[in-house]
Amino acid sequence: MVGIALSGAGGRMGRRIVALAGEDAQVKIVAAAESTDNPLLGRDAGELAGIGATGVTVGSAINAEFDVFIEFSTAHATRQWLDLCVSKAKPILIGTTGHSNSDLAAIREAARRIPVLKSANMSVGVNVLLRIAEELGRTLDTSYDVEITEAHHRFKTDAPSGTAIALRDAVARGRGGNPATIKGRDGQTGQRPAGEIGLHSLRIGDTIGEHTVSFGTLGETISIAHSAHSRDTFALGALRAAKWLVGKPAGMYQMSDVLFGAGQSSK
Repeated sequence: MVGIALSGAGGRMGRRIVALAGEDAQVKIVAAAESTDNPLLGRDAGELAGIGATGVTVGSAINAEFDVFIEFSTAHATRQWLDLCVSKAKPILIGTTGHSNSDLAAIREAARRIPVLKSANMSVGVNVLLRIAEELGRTLDTSYDVEITEAHHRFKTDAPSGTAIALRDAVARGRGGNPATIKGRDGQTGQRPAGEIGLHSLRIGDTIGEHTVSFGTLGETISIAHSAHSRDTFALGALRAAKWLVGKPAGMYQMSDVLFGAGQSSK
């Protein structure tokens, strides 16, 4: 059985991971953490998740032994858990988004010593969408304009979403370059330049996550989209990836490695 330590245990994603882990005979939540000022400290993680007491108390530190760490807290907290995993030589799965360039550098550095899987979206469907977006980018030249729209709940703190950025990067890989990106438009913007990728963010109500990529030229538009109906799709993907990550050599991994067997992303 795989022992999982979890940060962000009291959040929307954390609670679903705890609940679904309780239904999976291959894993067990052995430790749960939240920020030092969180009012949920001291509560039972299972009770917060609605599955009854599990004996795992939400704390501000991880003291139990674990096999893999799932990080779903905040961007500024990631380094704390990254350092813990490096010190214990344990793999970490990072689902948190909104990291700064220095945070990303620290994550890449840690991957030289431990397995690190970082994904903006753990959904199987979204990762299929990413693969299709890359293929469309490869197939459709810059006479096709690209616009990416994402919508999330009002509580999301970063924009554009990590998944929207991943979709932009997938199209860019397909096109073999690093196209200019514009985030929204306002005023007299002038004619749209060829090859530009537009990113647009909506924050509305309790929307879990919606992403659309549109390729349009004179005469036609092709759109691909994904809508998340519940957070379970992300939680189940995270548990699947966590089990896969145990025993892997140090390196940087992506969700595509888990789903498609594409091999290690980078060393």
